[in-house]
Amino acid sequence: MILRDVVITGVGAVTPLGVGAQTLNERWTAGACGIRDGEAPCADFDPTDHMSTKQARRADRSTQLAIAAGSEALADAGWADELPYDAELIGCVLGTGIGGIQTLESNHDHLRDGGPDSVSPLGVPLMMCNAGSAALSLRHGLRGPVFSVVSACAAGSHAIGTALRMIQHGEAEAVVTGAAEAPLTPLSRACFNKMGALSPSGVSRPFDARRDGFVMGEGAGVLVLEAGDAARARGARILGTIRGYGSTGDAHHLTAPHAEGRGGARAMQVALRDAGLEIADVDYVNAHGTSTQLNDRAETRALKAVFGARAGRVPVSSTKSAIGHLLGAAGAVEAVATVLALRDRVAPPTIGWEQADEGLDLDYVPGTARPLDCNGRPPVALSNSFGFGGHNATLCLEAA
Repeated sequence: MILRDVVITGVGAVTPLGVGAQTLNERWTAGACGIRDGEAPCADFDPTDHMSTKQARRADRSTQLAIAAGSEALADAGWADELPYDAELIGCVLGTGIGGIQTLESNHDHLRDGGPDSVSPLGVPLMMCNAGSAALSLRHGLRGPVFSVVSACAAGSHAIGTALRMIQHGEAEAVVTGAAEAPLTPLSRACFNKMGALSPSGVSRPFDARRDGFVMGEGAGVLVLEAGDAARARGARILGTIRGYGSTGDAHHLTAPHAEGRGGARAMQVALRDAGLEIADVDYVNAHGTSTQLNDRAETRALKAVFGARAGRVPVSSTKSAIGHLLGAAGAVEAVATVLALRDRVAPPTIGWEQADEGLDLDYVPGTARPLDCNGRPPVALSNSFGFGGHNATLCLEAA
């Protein structure tokens, strides 16, 4: 069976760096940071700029973010006025880590303080983890396969990988895919803080010797994927190609990665094999890079296991240094950022990296962005996402 190639024709994002995928790209490349007072909120996001007040009231913040990023992606792909394919051939697959937790917490407060009659009749549809994909499909009339993926911090990359497979195997001509998360709530803060995962200093500095935990953020990233032959036939502008996808499990620990990064290394190897590429073809790695002691060391070891003697010559940077950790949305937002970085032939910086740690000796692109040296060919990148539960996902992306 000959699999169809899958291309990216539109991207959208809402992040702590601002509203819009291009804003994310420009500000991260310039070295801006969206972290404020130890968290990374989407401070510039007003849902009523993207939907009516009534529609906003009927959507958890995570869904609001998904709608905004998704609508931008569809417009970017040229779908704003009319769908280019039969609606039954267009899917919608979004990821999340914890769904509508703001709705869950607020309704629990109402229940505790006012009894059962005080909760919202919309509580369930607002807080369910599939609310984002449902709302986006309703808004744009997408009637192909529509569902959500929940796999902690790997959810966004898993959603994109699932969308890739759906198109490759003919289940859809196109899929709107990505992820959204809005976890800045009292319960989320308390739980992550209790387990010692959050940074006491409130600074995200992946791979730096002073790293002390992740900074929690919110946001959404959405991509429009299309079968390459169909996209070219309609004259679509193509941003890049999803060349490969790898997904593995650690089966090691509920929250900690394997110390040697075995699962992460295998995910990268599977993605490269799926893409039909070698390690010499990779020009850049967008790391999971959480700024935690365990992840950054394990991921560095995984990269060394995959790239061998070449590991120190491949630029590796973490978007989380600029926007914090968006949990289930991280992989999708980072995929958007990686696609645009490849388009511009640039490796964005790992902000805040200043002090080397023993054994963490790769090229983490400190300080400022730099041009990618790809010898005149379209650059290729790996984008890593690793989640609690031992979930690992790697996307192999290539510029147009």
